Amino acid sequence: MSAALSRPMTGDEKKVILASSLGTVFEWYDFYLYGSLAAIIGAKFFSQFPEGTRNIFALLAFAAGFLVRPFGALVFGRLGDLVGRKYTFLITIVIMGSSTFVVGILPTSDQIGLAAPIILIVLRLLQGLALGGEYGGAATYVAEHAPRNRRGFYTSWIQTTATLGLFLSLIVILTTQSMMGQDNFAGTAKSTAAISGWRIPFLVSILLLAVSVWIRSKLSESPAFLKMKAEGTHSKAPLSEAFGQWGNAKIAILALLGLVAGQAVVWYSGQFFALFFLISALKVDGFTANLLIAWALAFGTGGFLLFGWLSDKIGRKPIILGGCAIAAITYFSVFQYIADVANPALAHAQETVIASVTADPAECSFQFNPVGTAKFTSGCDKAKSALATQSVVYSQKDAPAGSAASIAIGDKTFSVSSSTFSADVSAALIAAGYPAPGKNTSVVKVNGVFDVFQAQPFKVIMAVTFLMVLVTMVYGPMAAALVELFPTRIRYTSMSLPYHIGNGWFGGLLPATVLAMNAQHGSITFGLWYPVVIAAATAVIGVLFVPETKDRDIYEGDSSIHKGDRVVALDPMAVD
Repeated sequence: MSAALSRPMTGDEKKVILASSLGTVFEWYDFYLYGSLAAIIGAKFFSQFPEGTRNIFALLAFAAGFLVRPFGALVFGRLGDLVGRKYTFLITIVIMGSSTFVVGILPTSDQIGLAAPIILIVLRLLQGLALGGEYGGAATYVAEHAPRNRRGFYTSWIQTTATLGLFLSLIVILTTQSMMGQDNFAGTAKSTAAISGWRIPFLVSILLLAVSVWIRSKLSESPAFLKMKAEGTHSKAPLSEAFGQWGNAKIAILALLGLVAGQAVVWYSGQFFALFFLISALKVDGFTANLLIAWALAFGTGGFLLFGWLSDKIGRKPIILGGCAIAAITYFSVFQYIADVANPALAHAQETVIASVTADPAECSFQFNPVGTAKFTSGCDKAKSALATQSVVYSQKDAPAGSAASIAIGDKTFSVSSSTFSADVSAALIAAGYPAPGKNTSVVKVNGVFDVFQAQPFKVIMAVTFLMVLVTMVYGPMAAALVELFPTRIRYTSMSLPYHIGNGWFGGLLPATVLAMNAQHGSITFGLWYPVVIAAATAVIGVLFVPETKDRDIYEGDSSIHKGDRVVALDPMAVD
């Protein structure tokens, strides 16, 4: 066994990892707060609009943070390759933390009118840009300090940060809610508290920001970057060199299609879509669903470190692509098992009740609505939406052109044009065997943190933990794999863009895509073909075209910076 694999982590290495990981946890915490509180934010900052419209704008502002992440990767990736890793990811955390804190003190639309939502959206765009630059900087910085044969393990600490940030945001929100009560938290109580509780998680970010900036300011620049800068071999035009030269651009494309795209859909399926599936498709109450996901995160998070460590032994590709392949093979059965356990009455109704939509196919839209702004108003769309929102499994039959859309449940048919259409369909579904809202005693429910160890919720947690393990497989070694694919002079730029296109677009659009596919095909699981196909394609492309990188020397053969298994010559905690 080499010294690199047997020696303990040095104190300086621990500080490098702590400073990089802790700051990134806080950035993800800031980013997720908005998503968790989107409904309250919609009511506070878009109150001049009707409820449906305000929710659309709130979702649009949330989506904007995802969509601009690749642009943040370009802006800050270029800066990181030009002026250095340390200062760039110091800038990103200041932007993220400051933007989040300002949301906590921003007057609502009732106070300053249209200026409130405009400022909110600008802050959200700044958050997305900052996050686009943060990951590449943190991953690159840690990797360039890590011993050659332990890069997978060291960078896997960075990989825990998104999950820990989500977990931290949920804990702060749930704690504040329990202490203040829901009305005071939402700012709807008649005797309003001194401050609305929803602001507190945003305000807390200033403390997290102060800690992060203080720790990161103590770090020195990456030794690899300093040597390159001293020798004058750094890139003068990182963007054009990374993406304007085919040799480098090809690697970025392969990184996207052969690694990151599959990782992204597995990551979003295992965490975000699992929560969405429990609440929206299986009608589990929000507290129970969040608690089940939180426990699964707690059980599964150690997998990031395990698979990062294992990738130093057997390689990055077998673990990442193996996770993609297992996800592609098992997703349908695992999500169906969750449905059967979490809401048995609903699952039984879906198997036994025959429902169908009959409509002119020209009226039927593919209801893809990633930012909530599209309107689906045809008879076919209304019929499909009425069944999809109640998690009804149904078939679709074509009707002659111009025919009015209708829904058949068993031997009863209901026209969409009827004034009592919605009430009639709901009553028929209950009569046929679908559980009545609020009266389903079979659906999983917990009232306390440790109630999850009862049989039904624990089975759900174990299934979601399996999904979480797949997340850790594909994500744990990812930072090391991406860092090792690209040369030092353009590493920050090159790795950031494919990462954020994959996670911001392939992953970020997953819930909307899956929902549209489910509605199109009358199923609660058909949309899983989206992550399944992408994960399978990534596994194939990765096996055929992406090289194994675990033994690469990312210092490009320089012995003064990298000797054997140790990074030498520079104290990573020295003040510049």
